[in-house]
Amino acid sequence: MRFRVREILLVSSQYNLFLLEEDGRIYQFLRQEYFQLNLSHSPEIVRVSSGKEALDLLSEENRIDLVITTTHSGDIAVNDFARKVKETNQNLPVVHLVFDTSEFNPRLTSSTPKPFDRIFTWNGDFRIIIAIIKLIEDQQNVIRDVKLAGVQIILLVEDNIRFYSSYLPILYSELLSQSQTLIEQGINLYHKFLRMRARPKILLATNFEEACQYFDDYEEYILGVVSDVNYMRNDQRDEHAGIHLTRYIKEKKADIPILLQSHDLANQNKAYKAGASFLHKDSRYLLQEIQNFTIENLGFGDFIFKTEKEQEVGRATDLNSLKEMLKTIPDESLKYHSDRNHFSNWLKARREFWLAFKLRPRKLSDYDSVDDLRNLLVSSLDLYTSMQQRGVLTDFNKDTFDLEFGFSRIGSGSIGGKARGLSFLNQLVNNHDLHMKFDNVIIKIPSALVLGTHVFESFMNKNKLFKTVMDMQDDETILQTFLDAEFPNEISEQLFEYLEIVKQPIAIRSSSLLEDSQYFPFAGVYNTVMFANNQEHTTTRLVRLVEAIKTVYASTYSQRARNYMKYTSYRLEEERMAVVIQNLVGNTYGSRFYPDISGVAKSYNYYSVPPANSDDGLVSVALGLGRTVVEGENSLTFCPKYPKHIQQFSTVEQTLENNQNSFYAIELSHDHEHRIGDDKKYSMKEAEEDGSLQFSASTYSHENRAIYDGISRHGQRIITLSPILKQEIFPLPEIISSFLKLGKEGMGNDIELEFAMRFSKDKEKPHEFCLLQMRPIANKNDNIKITFSEKEKKNSLCFSDRVLGNGHIKNICDIILISRDSFDRSKTTIIADEIMQFNSQLSRKNKPYVLITLGRLGSSDPWLGVPVNWEQIAGVKAIIESGIKEMVIEPSQASHFFQNVSSFKISYFTINPKNEKHFLNWDWLDKQKTISTLRYVRHLRLDSPLSITINGRNNSGLISFK
Repeated sequence: MRFRVREILLVSSQYNLFLLEEDGRIYQFLRQEYFQLNLSHSPEIVRVSSGKEALDLLSEENRIDLVITTTHSGDIAVNDFARKVKETNQNLPVVHLVFDTSEFNPRLTSSTPKPFDRIFTWNGDFRIIIAIIKLIEDQQNVIRDVKLAGVQIILLVEDNIRFYSSYLPILYSELLSQSQTLIEQGINLYHKFLRMRARPKILLATNFEEACQYFDDYEEYILGVVSDVNYMRNDQRDEHAGIHLTRYIKEKKADIPILLQSHDLANQNKAYKAGASFLHKDSRYLLQEIQNFTIENLGFGDFIFKTEKEQEVGRATDLNSLKEMLKTIPDESLKYHSDRNHFSNWLKARREFWLAFKLRPRKLSDYDSVDDLRNLLVSSLDLYTSMQQRGVLTDFNKDTFDLEFGFSRIGSGSIGGKARGLSFLNQLVNNHDLHMKFDNVIIKIPSALVLGTHVFESFMNKNKLFKTVMDMQDDETILQTFLDAEFPNEISEQLFEYLEIVKQPIAIRSSSLLEDSQYFPFAGVYNTVMFANNQEHTTTRLVRLVEAIKTVYASTYSQRARNYMKYTSYRLEEERMAVVIQNLVGNTYGSRFYPDISGVAKSYNYYSVPPANSDDGLVSVALGLGRTVVEGENSLTFCPKYPKHIQQFSTVEQTLENNQNSFYAIELSHDHEHRIGDDKKYSMKEAEEDGSLQFSASTYSHENRAIYDGISRHGQRIITLSPILKQEIFPLPEIISSFLKLGKEGMGNDIELEFAMRFSKDKEKPHEFCLLQMRPIANKNDNIKITFSEKEKKNSLCFSDRVLGNGHIKNICDIILISRDSFDRSKTTIIADEIMQFNSQLSRKNKPYVLITLGRLGSSDPWLGVPVNWEQIAGVKAIIESGIKEMVIEPSQASHFFQNVSSFKISYFTINPKNEKHFLNWDWLDKQKTISTLRYVRHLRLDSPLSITINGRNNSGLISFK
């Protein structure tokens, strides 16, 4: 634990106390100075006027961290008092503050002025108290802080009490003032705190041996040395000890700045010859010149670019201005500073330790030309500023925002669930150094800007919407109200700055307080808007961006969100919306922009098939934007551990039935009619015209009724990812498995990942795998035994070994059933409306029900099944999804629909009519009492409740009746 002086015991006579306090103001000065320097809480001062009183207090309490005593303490001689304190607690620092040095020799003859830890002189400057405190803290903390954080050290070598009592307040004032400046340049609050904690330490040595020992112990961390020339060496006074120390240091580290001072001007040439700067101790400007040395040589001020003739050619105040100056300064100046290691020293003083270490050996002699050195310095600064922001949520600044890896915020408040997931993903990638773990692949989280929830609250309050919107019921009215509302000007100005540097397609995504929580994910409940962001004028793009943000805000109060909220423990008025503006991943193909592959991966597979098991996970992928996957349209599903065992490819017919036939992309042209989003559906023929199928498609030959890898043949294109999953040209399964494992360990829960991939068109550049979102999903922990045989059929409604859920349900007497005799695939939209009517009736009465449907439930493609949204069946407790005899359809495991099924703990049975193990008792259903019948859907009510039992580990489930 770091040592901090929190309470000081001041032992002094009344007169000396009066001199110290200056009418009672020393405590006020101390507090004010700590506050101005942005230090932590200033120490408390306990004042006593006698040694006895002090010793009594120390024996009774153990709260004192530092004792400061003056010469005249009254009843006990000051040396005797100090010895008694050490007898009580030998680790308690005792400092002697002297008012009159005429009574003793101000030069110390040993490093430890026994029985005191240090002796200082009072010269009327209360900053000596701060210097004493900080010097004691630095001496206690130096080993820990150097080891953990690489903190730098300034070595002060001086045996004259008067001089080091004058030097230390100056040095600490400069250190603490510089810390304040660097704190202001921090990228976020946490980074500012780290900068404050990492200020250089000052170590005081009073003889040659002590100085050498400090240098040997901390050689790699010495920032600079300020030394007298005349002090003790080999137990005797040496008038040239400082010269010897300079030579000792320069032999090991020639680039460390050293300042020597002496009363004897004859030492000036000796200092210069040894490689040190020099000051005359009798100079009337001594203290000012020491201050100038720290600023110019220890990196406390601006970086001043000079030539060999000391002519100034430029200044840098921070890393960005340093980088820009490096691009233009004369070759002579670049060589001058590189040869003297000035760049590294300046960076160390500014706490940029990694970069300082990287640049330390960068001298012109190591390179073929000045331009090679210049380019390396600039690229190193670019890399460092980018790495510094990776995984760190920073306050948005257009001058420092990283277009590749930036993660910044505008506005305070919460960043919401989705942004928290992105932040955690960033942390995982950076902590495990995964950016370049796989050959020829960059792994990253796309650059994003987050609008905090306080922006939402400001918008709502500004337009007085909190109360009025709660009474609105129509989604179109709500949306128009939000679009007509005034957006905060100060936020618009910052968004304008963002759009001036970001000119690629972006997604405007919801990130509410409750979204992506472990129990209710709100998946697919709120809106996402895709925006081409390629109009010529920034003002035009700003109007569209604000329009998209308002659309996301409006979705907070949509009927879909209200219906979803009813089935949670939350209230709609508690919800607050943050917004994530994230760069879209992809390549430009003519007038379209889209990723080569996008998808969703889960760490737990509810429908595992041997050789895979449930914990091996599941991946669903598609060509183009991820909308295909999350909305339940046809996509490719595989286990990342066994990527070559793909169930939906078991037969040619099944492969064709489950093939992706269309994809979503961003429309880049501006000739379409105005709409809020720019995403659009395209045919697979257009993807082939774009040339984007080479890594994802195979070909079906109608003549041979066979599927061939690649797209060189004529025929129907099938999205198989064969080049990746079979030929292994890209390590997609390995990457996904790694992140599912890390994410599950990090969250302590099963997870779901959204991702997108971009294959590089330039063979010299790597491909990109981008993580877009991570959310927790429920796990299955119980192990319930289920047996099913012919004799159980007479008392069973349903059995399947492809079931989602776990546990027992025993309170359901209602069934909503799609009539298999009247089912028409062309009428599934009408069927969805009829289901919604029954759902509304039963929900009002708080009656859970079993829904029995045909085809894929929740698909946005009406020909694959019934296209219900979650809110249309939100009262359901168990679902039986039966395939259609003429077309067996794979369940959509990566959709938002299934995420809600999981989170609301809905039992989900899949019945494959071609699987002999599966059973659905249609005959029994036909005999049950019908309460109401619509054209395609019936409502049945049972006299006794059904019993539903599911084993979530082997995915088996049984529904039985009495």
